[in-house]
Amino acid sequence: QVQLVESGGGSVQAGGSLRLSCAASQRTFSSRSIGWFRQAPGKEREFVAGISWSGGSTYYADSVKGRFTISRDNAKITVYLQMNSLKPEDTAVYYCAASTSGWGPGGDFRSWGQGTQVTVSS
Repeated sequence: QVQLVESGGGSVQAGGSLRLSCAASQRTFSSRSIGWFRQAPGKEREFVAGISWSGGSTYYADSVKGRFTISRDNAKITVYLQMNSLKPEDTAVYYCAASTSGWGPGGDFRSWGQGTQVTVSS
């Protein structure tokens, strides 16, 4: 099972940017699609963005489309989530997860990281 570790979270003001990283423990990562999810206090976890194993296909939630960009570097076994124009409603714990099938909200995400906190102040 792929182990994932997120990093890059922090506190920023509205309009600012952050880049999250999701580092994997093994090379099988390159054959997995990866998704980013988030969970705000008192809310259910929601899908944010996903990327296919090759990096050739991506999927974004409507709430982040045009502001967030997901990418991957298989040589570094790392996936990134560049977050621009951040809003207070983006405040959440962000998780990455590896999927054995699919990179959209319906993907089969089985391996999860521990999460990284993102806080956006107004």
